[in-house]
Amino acid sequence: MNNKYELIYEGKAKKVFSHNDSDKVIIEFKDDATAFNALKKARFEGKGKLNCLISARIFELLIKNNIPTHFIELKNENTMIAKKIKVIPLEIVLRNTAYGSLCKQTTIKPGTVLVKPLIDIYLKNDELNDPLLTKDRIELMNILSSKDLDLIINLTIKINGIMKSFFKNIQLQLVDFKLEFGYDFKNDILLGDEISPDNCRLWDLNQKNDTIVSLDKDIFRNDLGGLIEAYSEINRRINKLT
Repeated sequence: MNNKYELIYEGKAKKVFSHNDSDKVIIEFKDDATAFNALKKARFEGKGKLNCLISARIFELLIKNNIPTHFIELKNENTMIAKKIKVIPLEIVLRNTAYGSLCKQTTIKPGTVLVKPLIDIYLKNDELNDPLLTKDRIELMNILSSKDLDLIINLTIKINGIMKSFFKNIQLQLVDFKLEFGYDFKNDILLGDEISPDNCRLWDLNQKNDTIVSLDKDIFRNDLGGLIEAYSEINRRINKLT
């Protein structure tokens, strides 16, 4: 990245730089992978590029379906230009199928298809290990108004409908995913961050038996092998649609 752009923020998977236009930012995707609140770390050559390309395609799909997002355009294969947003410190997780922490914290069996999508909201705070919140706690902490929280929940449900059918088209089951939102300079709520195999749980529907084949970050979490191969396969299937 050219030195004339100032590094505003560096997270686990991305760097955010200033842009000539103060209402925009440049987001560079890193090759780093982290899991378990960054207790497990590794680097995978080409991961940033794949996540950036996949995210861009999904943002374009969502924008076509009238979902407000921060995405503007790709700058290159591992960098995008986006609207500058003030990130709301909440992680919105929507679950279609029970897996992961939901099964560890409840008596629900892994792989159970949920009667209706479950939305869990977590505080985006590494020091507190991203705790699960209630609506009342969100209100108590004055993070955002109940009206804005309702708007985010409704957007998340809409996004789930769009993405579920999109992924099903390419033989992937959307198990669950995490979203982040923020306010732009007009105080409108936009979908931010990324939508990639890093924050979506995606299972391959091409399996003949009931074996779960993950094509997402669970490969890294659970030491299942080829992360880049799995992310490349998702990108290949998305590109076949055009």
